[in-house]
Amino acid sequence: MIEKIERLAKLGLESGREYADIKKVKPIQGGSINEAYYVETTDAAFFMKFHENAPRNFFKTEATGLRLIKETNTINVPNFLAYSDKSENAFLLLEWIEGNKSADTEEMLGRKLAQFHQVHATMHGFQEDTYIGLLKQPNKLTSNWLEYYRDQRLQNQVDIGKEKGVLQTERLHKLETLLSKLDKWIPRSVEPSYLHGDLYSGNWIVGPGGEPFIVDPSILYGDRHFEMAYTELFGGFPENFYKAYEEVLPLREDYEDIKQIYQLYYWLAHLNLFGEIYGHEVDTILDRYV
Repeated sequence: MIEKIERLAKLGLESGREYADIKKVKPIQGGSINEAYYVETTDAAFFMKFHENAPRNFFKTEATGLRLIKETNTINVPNFLAYSDKSENAFLLLEWIEGNKSADTEEMLGRKLAQFHQVHATMHGFQEDTYIGLLKQPNKLTSNWLEYYRDQRLQNQVDIGKEKGVLQTERLHKLETLLSKLDKWIPRSVEPSYLHGDLYSGNWIVGPGGEPFIVDPSILYGDRHFEMAYTELFGGFPENFYKAYEEVLPLREDYEDIKQIYQLYYWLAHLNLFGEIYGHEVDTILDRYV
């Protein structure tokens, strides 16, 4: 496998106009979906993701997200050199980011994320389908946030869960009931912010000078509170991150009322990806609102 990764890395370096010889390729920890590799050349180091059975446009959508975030000039992301979505040879090649956390790294992350959320699109959603894990997130652009979140986010996960058999009987009935009255909590009209789309504590890293970088985007335009709700799951972020964010961009007064409905999407996705281990979280939210 290392020989294959080295060959693909060489192709990626050449397409990215990096012609230095490869000195070392080694596997590293990189999440539960893709294989990850450290690639060292005579001039620099790179991070490479590889997936033998990646779905259509899997790495293209991530590369697009990285580019769009970078173009906002608000929060750091790694530069990408190249990607491929060819069958059995799908990869994404990024610059290697490494640094030590400083005393104000997490505050910088909060401020920069707030600045990122102040960049707005004209519609909610996104121009093409994206992924959470290996699950497709269908997208279309719409002016109505409620309709987007209900019909393209929650309903899609419900459909996947029914097919997988993890949503049935009482759980399914409660979900359908919640969807039917979602307008009690979720606004129709809200400014569509640029969102990372998959921002939990494992999707940011520290770069040179203690600067924070966000990685692995699943970009969309939507209610920024959707993003903030997810940051509180899976270990969450430190208090100084939230304080710095709110100094730049305070949360709406209804945030605590809607937070768990926004978290429901991610719990459903994890239920569909990893099974019943996440069923309790889904049921707890349904019991609160239904």
